Amino acid sequence: MRQFFKKYFTAGIIALLPIAGTLWLLKVLILSAEEFFRSFIPPQFLPENHFGFDIPGLGILFAIIFILLVGLLTRLYIGRRLFNIGDRLFGRIPLGRGIYSAIKQFLGTITGEERKSFRQVVLVEYPSPGLHALGFFTGYASGEVQAKTKVKVANVFIPTTPNPTSGFLLMVPESKLIHLEMSVEDAFKFIVSGGVVVKDYEKKG
Repeated sequence: MRQFFKKYFTAGIIALLPIAGTLWLLKVLILSAEEFFRSFIPPQFLPENHFGFDIPGLGILFAIIFILLVGLLTRLYIGRRLFNIGDRLFGRIPLGRGIYSAIKQFLGTITGEERKSFRQVVLVEYPSPGLHALGFFTGYASGEVQAKTKVKVANVFIPTTPNPTSGFLLMVPESKLIHLEMSVEDAFKFIVSGGVVVKDYEKKG
């Protein structure tokens, strides 16, 4: 009886933990977002101050409407002017400009034009033989670099964890690259999470 209970109880725990963990994390994120965005709503607009009852999800609804309005504003000339002014102001805040620029660079890297320069995810042997680093192939070397090397050289950007907006450039012989089928987005998730978030891989063919 003890072995039966131990065996199936353990199996049940293993089966339920991912589900329970996901639900718990979603609950924490949703409640935290609700509380955070609700704090931006003026008290006179909160239903509990007028009708004596609360409306669940009001903070998130407010956030969605606000984000949509901001997105609409960015498409207008006056909106772009205002955001350019705000961009310059945040760039001058002594303590905040570092955080602001890092977040902006990160978003630009994963969603903007900078991401398009990351053509493919690759593995390179670095920092020593037998060890591998995840990087992004950005193109081939040219000019003096290629002229003074004996083999075709590839440019590889190696991002750092957990902040992939910083990193360093390696110039690697093309034959030393291990090309991966992983998408750029999945590679960023892998790097930011420190290797925790890994997409399932099924070998083709």
